[in-house]
Order: sequence, then structure tokens, then C-alpha cells
Amino acid sequence: MHPPRAEGWFAEDLDHLPEAPRHTELIDGSLVFRLWPQRCWHGRLVTVLTTALMQQAPTGFDVEREMTVRLDSRNRPEPDLLLTTTPFDPDRTWFAPEEVSLVVEVVSPESAHRDRTVKLHKYAAAGIPHYWCIEDEEGTPVVHVYELDEPTGAYAPAGIFRGSLHRPVPFEIKLNLDSLTPRRHG
Repeated sequence: MHPPRAEGWFAEDLDHLPEAPRHTELIDGSLVFRLWPQRCWHGRLVTVLTTALMQQAPTGFDVEREMTVRLDSRNRPEPDLLLTTTPFDPDRTWFAPEEVSLVVEVVSPESAHRDRTVKLHKYAAAGIPHYWCIEDEEGTPVVHVYELDEPTGAYAPAGIFRGSLHRPVPFEIKLNLDSLTPRRHG
């Protein structure tokens, strides 16, 4: 696949690339493909977390998974989950940052650098109020929570959660983290 212009790829190009694999992201004008098969742990966590957040979300919030966020003309990452306050549109292919209140990335070995650093900075610069980066710690999820500090435009750490998570924002969220994934057997 070759970029359609010398400047590389733009956000709108993702909607016109039928040959691109699923879960293709655009970071700084470059296409990023998932290089390795998704781990079962990752898929199970995203599914169970989606259900848990949907059950707790008040009216006006929707939970979406694996949808891109158009941060600007050269960046359209695809978080594992996002919370939006935009009404459901079955034809939508992306969300704008102002429509997103929380993005969640579940770290995989191949996405670790992007999730921990690149996306952390890009989501903050775009003004998304909340970011969760979830790590696998011996089979159980550990959630690194960040809140946007508006004066600096950067994320401030709001806690590292093991076992359970209780957050008052973007709405009241209570999670038993240990129940999100099955335990590994000896």
C-alpha cells in the first residue's frame, strides 16, 4: 500500500482503504497495523469491561469498542474502548475528541510503546478528559488512570488500581478488576 500523496496518509484516507487490515490506525501520517494475533486475555478483558461499563453508564453515555478517534488530520488511533456522549449512528466510522470522555487501551506487547507514551500524549493534546492504560500483571488487570489537567493540557496520574477500581468520573464507576479475566491455571 502506497500513500496517495507525498505527504503520506490523512485521517479521511482510512475510510477508503478496503485493502487495509482490520484495526488499522493512523499515527503521525503513518498506517499502523496490528502485527501479532490478539491474545485471548486481551480480547476477554475488552469484552467483559465493555459489558461492565455498559451496565454502569448513565443515560447519555455509550460504550464503543475498536472505533477510531480523529485527533487531527494526521492521527486517527483506535482505542480498545471509548466512552462517548454522542447518539448512536450505525454508519459512523470515527469519533471527534470532543465527543469522547474516556479512552481505554489494553496494553499488548506490540502496542506497549504506543499505548504508554504516544497515545497518552496525543489523547491529552486532543483534550480527551480521561485515559486508562490497562496492563497484564500475572493474569490480572492493573489500571493506570489519568485525568486531563486543563491548564497544562497534559494527563496527570489519578491512580493505579489493582483488585478494584472506584472512580467518580466520567461517571460513577465501580469495577472488581479481579473478575474481569479468568485466572491462569498453575
